Amino acid sequence: MARTTQMSLIEIMAMSQDVSNVIEYLGKKGCFQFQSKKHDAVAEKKEEAVNIDREIFDNLQKARLFLNISDLENDVLDCPRAGDDERNEATKIIGAVSDLFERFETQNTEVSRIESAYNEAMAFSNLKVSYSELEHLSFLSIRIGKIPAENINALKESLGSEAVIISLGNDTSRIMAVSSKKGRFSLDTELKRFGFVNMEIPHDFKGIPEDALTSLRLKRDEAQRTLAVLEEEKRNFAETHEASLKRLLASFSVAYQVFDIKNSLESTALVYRLVGWIPSDEVSVFMSELDQMTEGRIAIREYLPMEVPSVISGKEQVPVKLKHGKFVSSFERLIFSYGSPFYGTIDPTPFVAVFFTVLFGIMFGDCGQGLVFLLVGILMAAKKIKVGGWNKFAPIFMAIGCSSAVMGLITGEFFTNETLLKPFALWVTGLFGTPRAPILKVMPSASPNSIKIVFGIFGVTIALGFIINTVGLIINIINKILQKKWGSALFGKIGLAGALFFWYVVAFAIRIAAFKHSPTLCDWIVIGGTLFFAAFGEPFERLLDGKRPILENGVGAMVIGGIVELIEVVSTYLSNSISFVRVGAFALAHAVLGFIISMMAEKCGMIGGIFVLIAGNAIVIVLEGMIVAIQVIRLQYYEFFSKFFSETGSEFRPLQFRYGK
Repeated sequence: MARTTQMSLIEIMAMSQDVSNVIEYLGKKGCFQFQSKKHDAVAEKKEEAVNIDREIFDNLQKARLFLNISDLENDVLDCPRAGDDERNEATKIIGAVSDLFERFETQNTEVSRIESAYNEAMAFSNLKVSYSELEHLSFLSIRIGKIPAENINALKESLGSEAVIISLGNDTSRIMAVSSKKGRFSLDTELKRFGFVNMEIPHDFKGIPEDALTSLRLKRDEAQRTLAVLEEEKRNFAETHEASLKRLLASFSVAYQVFDIKNSLESTALVYRLVGWIPSDEVSVFMSELDQMTEGRIAIREYLPMEVPSVISGKEQVPVKLKHGKFVSSFERLIFSYGSPFYGTIDPTPFVAVFFTVLFGIMFGDCGQGLVFLLVGILMAAKKIKVGGWNKFAPIFMAIGCSSAVMGLITGEFFTNETLLKPFALWVTGLFGTPRAPILKVMPSASPNSIKIVFGIFGVTIALGFIINTVGLIINIINKILQKKWGSALFGKIGLAGALFFWYVVAFAIRIAAFKHSPTLCDWIVIGGTLFFAAFGEPFERLLDGKRPILENGVGAMVIGGIVELIEVVSTYLSNSISFVRVGAFALAHAVLGFIISMMAEKCGMIGGIFVLIAGNAIVIVLEGMIVAIQVIRLQYYEFFSKFFSETGSEFRPLQFRYGK
């Protein structure tokens, strides 16, 4: 039975001239997790050093954004750390981009200034009477200025017939407001309320001469042409330097991470100390490659977990690494999202992979829809479909696609159609007797056997639940034995006592229901005894595990706790078993939903029927697929993981360079 990967603690003593190369090697190897500082020897606190490579990286990012170059999508594990040549190259690119940016900003400002002047001039191009003549009209008050364009209509509505508002420009933000002399105070109040700003107008001003407008227009056009030339220069620079810029970003991303790690290490003037965990089966290759890389200028020492003081004292957990093939490893995140297995215990991932695939297939039995999942998984694996970080789950899509397709062959469904697979069903069943289609009819009908089939499906799913619960209990018992926790292994709800109670009650019920056996005194003794040790097992656990006092909170607390635990043992095992009825219920619901879609398609004619089939199957694949996946995850969490995840370990998180981290 698979267990978590065996780990070793490695202590590395590297010379100062080699330490950066060693750190780079560790990050690219991806098999070394630094020991937590709180468990390691306390290092002297160092002053924060200036990370030049980080500054260069940030400036390169600014250059990339200015040049509108897309960011890197992949991590930088294979990219070499930046050296002096890369620093010189980066400095030249940053300088060139900085110069281009300054010229670009200066020209942008110039264009905005000339554009503003031109717009101001155009606003007064239709004022043909001198302002002094207007100002001295004895019966009018005139105000010329700017106002937010969105306030014009509100101002006109507020003033009503008390004043006239005349727009002086095309954008309506420059206006001339005219009212009677006696209404000037009301006019000024309203103008101020709506954000009006007076403009200083020369007394002899009559408007903008045409030659001045022409001159401003030419200046504006020239400024815009210069800006367009700079835009073209910017595009050309981006095209010719994109590859170099991305390469430098990756190199400096590695370089500044190496610097930060180096600055956090214990060190003397000549030697740096690195301590961390590594899978034991990789230690020999690891040592050999480091020794070769540093030309022998390195010292490495290996410790087994039980030789590490912090592990012996229980202050540190050995990190847990799981090692599988592509298919099983795609289910690891499902494990770690719930919790990490304890180091040295059973690895549950292979069981999760099998149970998840089988349960999904039973609940989502349609050959055509299953083939869609299979196709999506293949395309995701081939990177033809990119869905964020979901591509690593491509094997799961392929697995559930295959299981759904197989279940669809058995139930005779192909994109909700029940006739296309009929020849296959007749051929298969004909090999074993009278041909019939489908092989297994899930859809309820008026047939006398229909109810039997439905209850048979529920029985199969409950039996599957019994297997899953049993595997969880066995894993827990073995884990406790491996950890030498004999009391927890033998007693309690999920110990051997609880498991024996569960197994015997199931066997007892089958004997009565299937074989008409009558209960005997021996049956009640076994059930009562196992239930007692499952519910009142805590004192016995403490006795075997060497914990004192045996009755931690007294006899009264033990009795009350045992009674509560007794109710919980019975209710938990009952609910854990009945919970798997939902698997059969979803299988039936899927069949009914397919039948409804098929019937609707028949009633909508050829064209309408095709649309209904496409839309219906798409909705089922997306929505029901999500619901079924959630239900499978729920069954794994509450009915399987709860049996052995009474305590969790620490996930192995090796050093790996991540872009921009």
